[in-house]
Amino acid sequence: MLMIRLAKVLMTAMLACFAALVAYNNIVDYDTNFEFVRNVMSMSSVLPGSALMDRAMTSDVAWHFAYVLIIAAELLTALFLAFGALALLFTINARAERFNGAKGWMVVGATIGFALWFFGFMVIAGEYFAMWQSEQWNGQEAAFRFYITLIAVTIFVCQRDDDLA
Repeated sequence: MLMIRLAKVLMTAMLACFAALVAYNNIVDYDTNFEFVRNVMSMSSVLPGSALMDRAMTSDVAWHFAYVLIIAAELLTALFLAFGALALLFTINARAERFNGAKGWMVVGATIGFALWFFGFMVIAGEYFAMWQSEQWNGQEAAFRFYITLIAVTIFVCQRDDDLA
């Protein structure tokens, strides 16, 4: 059905716009968002006396490196999702085999985004740097919304499409 294919194109494009806007915001407002990375990695607001404090990183170079990696992942997510949306759009009226084959770019973009927001924010920041202990510098809820949305849209997009009637 053409409307379902169009929904897949639009949802992929909206995810690309989201990732691009997040990356843009982090570039334009670098210093403000850098504070988040600095505080999480230095574990500045974990519970007092935490036995996990030996994991803290206090290197300015490490903070900037991590933040640049985050921005790069956001940009790659946006780029691959945008390619995915275009690939789906350009094949929207094609046979099912071709349309289904065009979903790969979207899957790559969603995988990079999932790696960033689940592995980066939930595993590394959340657990390794104990971000969950911080009331002020805890981005787990936002990251959860991001990667769950990526998963949901990816599941929808990856459902096989039949030939159009």
